[in-house]
Amino acid sequence: MLMQSAKPLGELENPSEFLARHIGIDGQDEVHMLGVIGSTSRRELVDGIVPRSIARKSAMAIPSPVTEAAALRQLKAIASKNKVFKSFIGQGYYGTYTPGVILRNILENPAWYTAYTPYQAEISQGRMEALINFQTMVCDLTGMPIANASMLDEATAAAEAMTLARRSVKSKSNVFIVAGDCHPQTIEVIQTRARPLGIEVKVSTAAVTVPQLMAQGNYFGVLAQYPATTGSIHDLRPLAGQAHIDGAALCVAADLLALTLLTPPGEWDADIVLGNTQRFGMPMGNGGPHAAYLACRDEFKRSLPGRLVGVSVDVHGNPTYRLALQTREQHIRREKATSNICTAQVLPAVIASMYAVYHGPQGLKRIAERVATYTAIFVRGLQELGYEITNAGAFDSVTVKTGDATDLIAGRARSAGANLRFRLKNHLGVSLDETTSRSDIELLWSFFAADGQTLPVVSAFERGVESLIPADLRRSSPFLSHPVFNTHHSETGMLRYIRMLSDKDLALDRSMIPLGSCTMKLNATSEMIPITWPEFANIHPFAPADQLRGYAELDQQLRDWLCQATGYAGISLQPNAGSQGEYAGLLIIKAFHEAQGQGHRNICLIPSSAHGTNPASAQMVGMTVVVTACDAQGNVDMADLKAKCEQHSEKLACVMITYPSTHGVFETHVKELCQMVHAHGGRVYVDGANMNALVGVAAPGEFGGDVSHLNLHKTFCIPHGGGGPGVGPVCVVADLVPYLPGHATAGLPVNGVGAISAAPLGNAAVLPISWMYCRMMGPEGLQQATEVAILSANYISARLKDHYPTLYASENGHVAHECILDLRPLKETSGVTAEDVAKRLIDYGFHAPTLSFPVAGTLMVEPTESETLDELDRFIDAMIAIRQEIRRIEQGEWPQDDNPLKAAPHTAASLLKGEWKHAYTRDVGAAILSTTQHAKYWPPVGRVDNVYGDRNLFCSCVPMSDYA
Repeated sequence: MLMQSAKPLGELENPSEFLARHIGIDGQDEVHMLGVIGSTSRRELVDGIVPRSIARKSAMAIPSPVTEAAALRQLKAIASKNKVFKSFIGQGYYGTYTPGVILRNILENPAWYTAYTPYQAEISQGRMEALINFQTMVCDLTGMPIANASMLDEATAAAEAMTLARRSVKSKSNVFIVAGDCHPQTIEVIQTRARPLGIEVKVSTAAVTVPQLMAQGNYFGVLAQYPATTGSIHDLRPLAGQAHIDGAALCVAADLLALTLLTPPGEWDADIVLGNTQRFGMPMGNGGPHAAYLACRDEFKRSLPGRLVGVSVDVHGNPTYRLALQTREQHIRREKATSNICTAQVLPAVIASMYAVYHGPQGLKRIAERVATYTAIFVRGLQELGYEITNAGAFDSVTVKTGDATDLIAGRARSAGANLRFRLKNHLGVSLDETTSRSDIELLWSFFAADGQTLPVVSAFERGVESLIPADLRRSSPFLSHPVFNTHHSETGMLRYIRMLSDKDLALDRSMIPLGSCTMKLNATSEMIPITWPEFANIHPFAPADQLRGYAELDQQLRDWLCQATGYAGISLQPNAGSQGEYAGLLIIKAFHEAQGQGHRNICLIPSSAHGTNPASAQMVGMTVVVTACDAQGNVDMADLKAKCEQHSEKLACVMITYPSTHGVFETHVKELCQMVHAHGGRVYVDGANMNALVGVAAPGEFGGDVSHLNLHKTFCIPHGGGGPGVGPVCVVADLVPYLPGHATAGLPVNGVGAISAAPLGNAAVLPISWMYCRMMGPEGLQQATEVAILSANYISARLKDHYPTLYASENGHVAHECILDLRPLKETSGVTAEDVAKRLIDYGFHAPTLSFPVAGTLMVEPTESETLDELDRFIDAMIAIRQEIRRIEQGEWPQDDNPLKAAPHTAASLLKGEWKHAYTRDVGAAILSTTQHAKYWPPVGRVDNVYGDRNLFCSCVPMSDYA
C-alpha cells in the first residue's frame, strides 16, 4: 500500500490563505475564461495589454503575505504603541459613545459600508432617507433652511463656505475675515485654499476684535466660531447685521451639540453655518472620518457645494428620494465648477443622523445639559482653587489662566493618563464631553490644586448650579420635531428601523456592483475589524506625538508599501478624498514652479476624456485649463498635445492624464507623452483612479509620472460607505517630496503647501484597512489581483461582444480593467437608452455600471478581481437577457413606449396590483432568470422623476403622505 507523502509544513501553514478569499477566480475558472477570451495564459493576456515599455522591471518590495490571524496580531502590536489617554483637548474632537445598536448594525454592517454613492436612486432609498434625516437634523439645529448631505471635515467645510460666500454676495472684495479664536486647523486649511484663488485672509485676535477689521470695509465674508475654540460664547448677532450692510456674508462654525442649548445662528440671520458631527457617535479616530456639515440661506442653495438629497416622485406618483441639483456639477461644469468635491462622508453622516434618531431631541438636550452642567461645576471648583477663567460664557470648554504652573499642571495630567490643551502662553484649555463623569471632574481638580490644598467635590455643587451659557443666547425654539426623531428610541425600534432602511438598498453584500472607474472590490471583514479598536478609535489627532507612535508606524509602513506600488519617492496620507489628493497634487506642482522662479507657469493641459474633477481641481489652484483632443480610439491625440505643448511652452505647468485611460485602455504612447511635457518644462499628473489595473504590473512613478493621487477607497479596499469615507493620498517623485502637504497646527513643517485636511493624517482611522489588505496579499497577491481584474474585464467584453460592442479597445481587441459597452445604436432601432438598460438591470438584481461616462449613451463595466465566475456569468446572463428583450422591441413585439425596459425598475406592488395594462406579462416584468437561484431583490420605488425633483426642490424630512 502506497503512503501519501506528507505535505511540507510551510504549505500547511498557508501564509497566502487570504489571496483565495480576496480573489474570486480560481485556477479552473481562469482556464475557462482565457479560453473564451482566446488567450493561452494570464501572463500572455496581460503582456499583450500592458505596453512592454512601461512594464515593471522588478517586483514590489512589500513583505510576503501572512494569514488573517497573523496580520491582525501584527497590527494589534502596532496599535498597542498608541497611548489611549483621556482627552480634554477639545479643538473640535471629543469623546463620544457610539450606541451599540448603531455600532453593530451600521458601522460594522456591510449592508451599509459596502454601498456605493446613491447615483441610482431606486436602489438607494434607505441610505438617502438616512441622509435626509442628516440634512433635517442640521437644518433644525442650525436654524438654516437648507443643508447638504455632509462634507469631508470641518476645515474643508469652512473653506467651501468661504468660496460659497464669495460667489453669492454683492461685495467684489477679495478679503475674507476670520476670527482668531476659530479652531487653528480650520484657519490653516482656509489659508491653504485661499492663497491660489487670490483671496486675502485677515485673522483677528478673537471674535470680539472682528468688528475692528469689518470697520475697514472691503471684505466679502466673515467666519467666527460658536462657541469659540477657547470655549467662549460670543454674541455674534451684531456681526450679521454689519456684514449685510457691507454686502458680505457671515459664516459661523457651530457645534451641533451646543446648538441644542444655544440660539441657532439661523435665528440671528447668519448666512452660512458649518461644523462637524463627530461628537454624534463617531470616535475621534486620530482625526477622521467624521461627517462635517454645511448649511446656508435659501438664496444660496443652488451654489451649495457637495451632495444634496432631495424629495421627488416615482413613475407611480409615490414620493422618493434622489440626489438633487449640483450633485455631480464638477463633472458637468468641469473647469467652471465651483468645487471639486465629488464625495462626502456618507457613512459617518448616517451614523450621526441615527445618533439623533436614537436619542431624539430630549436625549440630545439631556446630553448637552449634562456637559454644560459639568462645565459649570468644574469652573466653580477651579474658582475655589483660586484660578481665573478667561471665558466669556461656556458650554463645554474653558480656558484657565495657569501662569508659571502651566507645565506642572499639564505634566500631572499626563502622568495620570489625561491630556489638557495648551492655549496661548500660560493658559490651559479643558474640554468636556458626553463621556465626562463625576470622577473626571474631581481628577481634573487634582491637577490644578496646589500641594496640600483641599479638593472640591462634585456633590457640593449638585444643586443650584446654573450653566455658563449667556442668558440672552439660550435656545427657546424647538428642534427635531419630525416623527423620525421621536419614534425609534427603544433598541428594538431602532434595530428594525435600521434593518428596514438597509433592506431597501443594493450593496456588495447582495451582488456585484460593476461600476467602471469605481473599483467596488471586496472590503474583507478582517480588514474592517481594527477600525473600532480603542487603540485606533479613541485617539485625539492633536495628542502629543509620543502617544501616537502606533499611528506613526502605521503611517510609515503604509507609505513605504504604497511607494513600492506606485514607483514614487514620497507620499502624504493627509488628503481625505480623491478630490483632495488631486488638489494637493496640483498645489505641489504649483509650489515647485514657484520655488524655481517659474510661478508664471499656470497652463494645465487636460484631455477631453478626463474625470470632471481634474479640471475642477485645476481651477481651484488658479490654473488655466486647456483641453486637448482624443482620437477616434479614445486615446490622447498626440499631435494635438504636441501642438498645445508648443503653443503654451513658456507657461505650461502640467498635464493631467488618467492611466489606463478613462476609456479603459492602456495607451501605448504614455512614455512619449511624459517626455514631451517634460521637454517643455511641465510636470505630469497621473490620476490614480484606475490604479487597480496597475499595481504590480506598471508604476506611474517609473514611466514618467511626477504626481498621482490614489483612491484607497477603491484600489486598496477602504469601502465606499455609500459615498464616503475615503482617503486620497498624494504621491510624488523625489524632487517634489519637499512640497508634500504640511500641517502647522500639528507641528509638521510647511514648505509651500499647507494643510489640506483638518487632521494631519486625514481619515486616519480607516488606514488600518489598507494596511491589512497589503499585509495579507503581499507583492505577488497584489499583482495577481491586478491581473485577475484585467482578466475579468476582458472576459465580460468577450462574452458580450455579440450583444453589445465594446467601444474602445487596444489593437489586439483587449481592454484594461474595465470596458465601455456601446448602447448608442439601440436608441435608433428600439428607442432604448443606456439609462433604460441601467434601470432594467435593477430588476435583475444588479447595480448599473457607470452610466454615460465618459461617453454619453454607454455603460462602463468594471468587475474587479473579487467577483466569482458565477457572479460574472450572472451579470452577463442578465445583460444578454436584456438584449433579447430589446430585440423583441426591435421586432415590433412590444411598443417602444411600453416594454420592460421603459417601465423598469418594477416594484413588487406594481406587479401585484389587480389591473395589468402593459404589453408584456407580469413574470417578464419580474425578471427572474431561471439559470440562477440568487435571491430576488425588489426595488422599493419605481423610476424616479429627476426633473420634477429639481423643479420642486425639498431637502429635509416631511411626512411623505403630505408631500405626495
